[in-house]
Amino acid sequence: MSKRILIVDDAAFMRMMIKDILTKNGFEVVGEAADGAQAVEKYNELQPDLVTMDITMPEMDGIAALKVIKGTDPNAVVIMCSAMGQQAMVIDAIQAGAKDFIVKPFQADRVIEAIQKALG
Repeated sequence: MSKRILIVDDAAFMRMMIKDILTKNGFEVVGEAADGAQAVEKYNELQPDLVTMDITMPEMDGIAALKVIKGTDPNAVVIMCSAMGQQAMVIDAIQAGAKDFIVKPFQADRVIEAIQKALG
């Protein structure tokens, strides 16, 4: 059974790029969210195997959403997506329970490697 993934990013273009990488590599994208609040809602509704979460978003940022998701499901597997130069935020995200992080612009092999490693 293919792993079910929720993609969270406020940029539709970024969601499309990562969705393309995932579907080409046999993953099932079960949902997309454009901000942290939607991410929490979709996570609870869809129960994905993994979430790719952008850090900087309107409404609720990725780290806040990560904390809420980990609060309701300590076993949630979340990989943060960040632009270059967000090292401090990445450290916060890892401390809040993120499994890994990928840097934009996405490189397909790095995305797949991070997801496979996070899913064990």
